[in-house]
Amino acid sequence: MGLNSIGKLFMPKNTIFYELFEDVAKTVEAMGKALNQLVNESDVDKRAAIAKTIEDLEHRNDDHTHKLFTELGRNFITPFDREDIHYLASALDDICDYIYSSSKKINFYRVNPNDTGIIKMAELIQQGCEQTAVAVMGLRNMKNLRAMTEAMVKINSIENQADDVFDMSIERLFAGEATAKELIIKREIYQVMETATDKCEDAANVIESIIVKYA
Repeated sequence: MGLNSIGKLFMPKNTIFYELFEDVAKTVEAMGKALNQLVNESDVDKRAAIAKTIEDLEHRNDDHTHKLFTELGRNFITPFDREDIHYLASALDDICDYIYSSSKKINFYRVNPNDTGIIKMAELIQQGCEQTAVAVMGLRNMKNLRAMTEAMVKINSIENQADDVFDMSIERLFAGEATAKELIIKREIYQVMETATDKCEDAANVIESIIVKYA
């Protein structure tokens, strides 16, 4: 077997991880955008349709994540540490899970998402997902470290803003005339949405670690 043939055998094992991570990043970005659309949609039927789109995207991401773990189990050669691949795949999957959970809770509890806290949180989630995608897309060649670093700084800022929105939303909720039921439901939704931004930061932290090791 010639050197070129040997090279072809090894190349897919390296590039498949980038391809799968890029597919996941696109799904994360699409889910963030869809959640923001959902909370800004006043029509109940249209909102249900968007929620179904989010569910489908979450299932698609589960498939991508499963493929990542399958490739990790059968490939000896990986583009970066196996632990980092596992941590990044898990963090990105968590983002999708919490976005899906946010959508599901809004629809399950029949909450009118026309709420300042929910709308602002969804906006921050979309921004976090967009910046996460920028950082993930840069992993393949790491030629634009500045853009990746800027994305990770923005993700950190977004997570801090989400913490503030959560605190202010809870304060506003208790200061108003909400019923006990509304307090419990909305607090749960705020918490799940805020956690989605935490998971964006978790993914950014893994990417930062990869950059330090390999850039």
